[in-house]
Amino acid sequence: MQKPYSREVRSAWMAALCLAGCPVLASAETIKAQLSTAPNVPPPITRTKPATVVVEMEAKEYVGTIAEGKQYKFWSFNGTVPGPMIRVRVGDTVQIHLTNGKDNSESHNIDFHAVNGPGGGAAMLNTEPGKTTGLSFKAINPGLYVYHCATASPSIPAHIANGMYGMILVEPEGGLPPVDKEFYVLQSDFYTKEGKDGVLEFDHKKGSDEHPTYVVYNGMAGSLVQNPLKAKVGDTIRIFFGNAGPNLVSSWHIIGEIFDKVWTEGSLTTPPLENVQTTLVPAAGSSIAEFVVEVPGTYISVDHSIFRIEKGALGLLKVEGKKNPDVYKGLQ
Repeated sequence: MQKPYSREVRSAWMAALCLAGCPVLASAETIKAQLSTAPNVPPPITRTKPATVVVEMEAKEYVGTIAEGKQYKFWSFNGTVPGPMIRVRVGDTVQIHLTNGKDNSESHNIDFHAVNGPGGGAAMLNTEPGKTTGLSFKAINPGLYVYHCATASPSIPAHIANGMYGMILVEPEGGLPPVDKEFYVLQSDFYTKEGKDGVLEFDHKKGSDEHPTYVVYNGMAGSLVQNPLKAKVGDTIRIFFGNAGPNLVSSWHIIGEIFDKVWTEGSLTTPPLENVQTTLVPAAGSSIAEFVVEVPGTYISVDHSIFRIEKGALGLLKVEGKKNPDVYKGLQ
């Protein structure tokens, strides 16, 4: 009877076979997420396979400008309002590391609407000042999702109303079709009262009564007036638009443009609507719009609940290029 091979010999034999062409299972690539500050968007995903994507987040409390001549005590992610935009693909494993600055006064966490799991990950990311927590989740559903703080102290609405929100895009397999320009715009409403040293702070009663002091794009009244979006005639533009609330529904409209395609509710698995003038975006919801600009000039983005313009809900899109009288011209 033939003597059986030892374990060491069998292992060496199997290793040789694999080197000769036996398929080997490779672990997923681990990469650091490329985050962007509004109105910028992270670059499109070019990977064809899922990866482990590491996202570094930090809760920061700071005083910044909310309107011309007005300072506000913001709570934020990564020191900006809105927080950074995150871009991953279906099948990715997303690892969130949340650090709460040691000088902060409150505990913070993150509820990701892209997460399948209780609380959207908030319970696992409850983070006291000076501490770091972590969460891992699988990106299962493609779409554009809001994330926000959901800490109960002093209240969940207070954390959202003070600026703790952002967006995460989960691209479908195969990604999104290329376009010329992509922008990240997030609407939100602020409820303020006078605080110490002339710095505005959150007014819970105004929030409860749903009487906002400001309704803004990208965290500040006039942010997209001081720094307008820019494009050229003929460009295809894609805007990832979100509404952090915490209360209002947005009637998003660009004066002088018609959205060629709108993916309502941020869903990328349903066919888009076509030729849309105004699209509703609920609190904690999103929309993706694409359109081609045929005529040069300045276009105005508004919440068409139109009195909100007076509260700051106005932005500019400046388009350069040759005139197009076949599409648009005055008459003598």
